[in-house]
Amino acid sequence: MKAVPSVSLIVLENVHKWFGPLHVLDDVNLSVERGEVVVVIGPSGSGKSTLCRVINRLETIKSGTVTFDGHALPEEGRELARLRSEVGMVFQSFNLFAHKTIMQNVMLGPVKVRREKPAAVRDRALALLERVGIADQADKYPAQLSGGQQQRVAIARALAMQPKALLFDEPTSALDPEMVGEVLDVMTSLAREGMTMVVVTHEMGFARHAADRVVFMADGQLVEQATPDEFFANPKSDRARDFLSKILTH
Repeated sequence: MKAVPSVSLIVLENVHKWFGPLHVLDDVNLSVERGEVVVVIGPSGSGKSTLCRVINRLETIKSGTVTFDGHALPEEGRELARLRSEVGMVFQSFNLFAHKTIMQNVMLGPVKVRREKPAAVRDRALALLERVGIADQADKYPAQLSGGQQQRVAIARALAMQPKALLFDEPTSALDPEMVGEVLDVMTSLAREGMTMVVVTHEMGFARHAADRVVFMADGQLVEQATPDEFFANPKSDRARDFLSKILTH
């Protein structure tokens, strides 16, 4: 019997993306396996956030293919919405609905998009708020919470859709330094539980401890990728060595 190759959960092949004359993604090839945590690092303007947003077509691409769970991502329409609902996204700014309570924010997607029964969703939402450590804030509004708490709500909201993968686009960069740890702790526990994650971040500690693989980007290209131990101890490219020397000495 012929072995069936395991299909990677996320596959980008020969992806190109321009913003006007700027070539922000230049022939990007990346596969992410189920349960893998891939951390994307690199200098500002290297294309990291665009890469993250291309995975669920928040950004369109000029050429190449993006495949999720064996299906090519369609340009638009219902099929795209269905696939997108399987990929949770956590942004730099928390993007919570200010006029809805924390509980309502977390329940909204499953009830509106998936047409699930509110009673079942409420139980799941409460369990998720418990998991991110803010069940006691369920009836408050986003403005009553700290930035770190709001970002943990955003993670619970993404998880409420029971996604197959989570994308994080610089989830801690808008937070005060003392709140960064509480968000990274939640992300680290998700990583340990086997959630497939693509994380764009400046937090090198998280990259070292939680990543299965570090991807280094510069000028729209994936310059190198390796395990955290290998990458931080022995970067292969001049660009990565230069980048690490600037951030690790301060």
